[in-house]
Amino acid sequence: MLADAPDLDVLIIPLGGGGLMAGNAVAAKAIKPGIELIGVEAKLYPSFFNAVRAQDEPIGGPTLAEGIAVKTVGQLALPVISSLVSDIVLVGEDLIERAVNAYASLQHSLAEGAGATGLAAMLKEPERYAGRKVGLVLTGGNIDTRLLAAIMVRELERDDRIVAFRLTTSDRPGLLGRIASLLGEEGANILEVSHGRLFLDVPAKGVTLDVTVETRGPAHSRTIEDALAKNGFAPRRILPRGLAEPAR
Repeated sequence: MLADAPDLDVLIIPLGGGGLMAGNAVAAKAIKPGIELIGVEAKLYPSFFNAVRAQDEPIGGPTLAEGIAVKTVGQLALPVISSLVSDIVLVGEDLIERAVNAYASLQHSLAEGAGATGLAAMLKEPERYAGRKVGLVLTGGNIDTRLLAAIMVRELERDDRIVAFRLTTSDRPGLLGRIASLLGEEGANILEVSHGRLFLDVPAKGVTLDVTVETRGPAHSRTIEDALAKNGFAPRRILPRGLAEPAR
């Protein structure tokens, strides 16, 4: 990397047992003593973070970064990392997902969770790296395709490009067609529709419809929600944590 880009200011490298980081640290500092080295761990497995900083953060849990999910540090790597690595950054699962998605959608590169943690560190603190030339080590692409697909859909939901509404109205012929026409006029692509007639908080002659649509982003989603409200459908956003408050 330094042969191809000798003006790199920073190298960000995933930390598991520490062998990869230690080896790269020794080589990079020999070639360019002033380069900054940053290690990255999954927040659920802060083994080196604890060892280097004398902390006692809890370790364990399901993580997307399985390749660096280690509970004990490499004893040979520890003194090298302690002396040469300037910082150890912890990244949460949401940032790891964002990084995997960014590699796939922007760089057309497959990255497993552990491999994407370097980019996750940059997403966590973009201001830290502004104006600097950063090298990332993508350590693996062994990600299950179904998991990758789920991550990419979840990212679309985070970006408000896939949104779900619960609509409550009177049950009458042509209702679904009217809703579909309205959504079409607003430029929303319908992905899924589910009827509900048995909810006790809905009148006997009423119906709820859960509609999932594809949008162009947050502003477009708000426009669609406003249009549904103006047409009497009382939309409520369905969020991962449950129903949002009714639109005002």
